[in-house]
Amino acid sequence: MAARVQPRQLAFVLPHAESLSRDNFLEGPANAAALALVDSWPDWPNRVMLLAGPEGSGKSHLAAIWAEQAGARSTAAHALTATAVPGALATGALVVEDLNVAGFDERALFHLMNLAREDQAFVLITARVPPAAFQVELRDLRSRLRAVPVVTLLPPDDQLFRALIVKFCADRQLSIDEPVVSYLATRIERSFAAARRAVELLDTAALQLGRPVTRALAAELLRDA
Repeated sequence: MAARVQPRQLAFVLPHAESLSRDNFLEGPANAAALALVDSWPDWPNRVMLLAGPEGSGKSHLAAIWAEQAGARSTAAHALTATAVPGALATGALVVEDLNVAGFDERALFHLMNLAREDQAFVLITARVPPAAFQVELRDLRSRLRAVPVVTLLPPDDQLFRALIVKFCADRQLSIDEPVVSYLATRIERSFAAARRAVELLDTAALQLGRPVTRALAAELLRDA
């Protein structure tokens, strides 16, 4: 008689809430300067400030905290247009998210920086790299961007990295114990993005296989990854 094959569960990708409140921000040496900037508002050294850091380093979380404090609106850098600038800056504060090396309207950004200065408004820009790495055609904009003070988020230390793994699991309501945290912390790249991907992988596999998240499951997944 042929053995019965246990069917795998289908894993549906459901949205999960990731808290972006001040109370849920994980502090550490890697983000201390950026958090200090947010907390020091409105006593900023410049009306326009830029947070630079790798994917998942907490830039959006910090921007959300500041937006709550400053009553700021938010826009993606690639969606900013010159005609939209006055409305975007109407509250006197604006978050411009994910300014890439390419893929934004230079004239719109230049208009925004000019208007912010004229109206004494505040702008917080997030980017993965500092403006010096951008290839900007408008010379005046290039000069303005390079004059913007940059606060850099650094790679996480061990304590923050472990805390991030726990937080990403909590965001997904995923139960995890210390052996799993320790295993992941010593086996994956020490970056915010890697921690997020590892937790997503564990969550998806646990649902598909109908198994709890254990060190053994983590070892299987990372071995096959």
